[in-house]
Amino acid sequence: MLEPADPRFLDRPSPLVAPDLLGRVLVSTRPEGRVAVRLTEVEAYTGPDDPASHAYRGRTARNAVMFGPPGFVYVYFTYGMHFCMNVVTGPGTTAGAVLLRAGEIVEGVDLARHRRASARRDTELAQGPARLTQALGIAREQDGERLGGEVFALLPGTPAVAERIRQGPRTGVAQGADTPYRFWLDDEPTVSPYRRHVPRRRKEKD
Repeated sequence: MLEPADPRFLDRPSPLVAPDLLGRVLVSTRPEGRVAVRLTEVEAYTGPDDPASHAYRGRTARNAVMFGPPGFVYVYFTYGMHFCMNVVTGPGTTAGAVLLRAGEIVEGVDLARHRRASARRDTELAQGPARLTQALGIAREQDGERLGGEVFALLPGTPAVAERIRQGPRTGVAQGADTPYRFWLDDEPTVSPYRRHVPRRRKEKD
């Protein structure tokens, strides 16, 4: 199995990289301290062939990092209130990224608790993509940061054994929801609940 330090680790299609990220440790170093998360749930997105991907309709100022070389971070703002973080994958000729959906905080728990004061228990600190980025202190300014730079590091951790990896449909997306590109570790309390996208109904006028 390839290790994160190997340039080939992320230089593959996102559906192949995604399960290999499970059990790895992502470290975020910010001015107020360092927090590390062991990844327990991820979700792969590709390019123009993937209607759920931000890259589906081509390159824009928002998603430009997805079209670059692997090993960089794509951060986007969603629902007008949350940031989500992706690791860019692939050869850089086509778009691809893996959304980091959930994990266990293994370093900097006190700082993560401060950032996620509403969490009732530690398993909720990074349980979901918005919570994970908040616990790590990530915002739009980190879009385009390089893994292995001053802010982020991807460490080997303990790679997940195949028997514990589960695969299923993506959660919360309107298009491409049934594509089985979500991967998670079985029996992990930090994994976020599966939620299928429910279209909003228009209110009928009286």
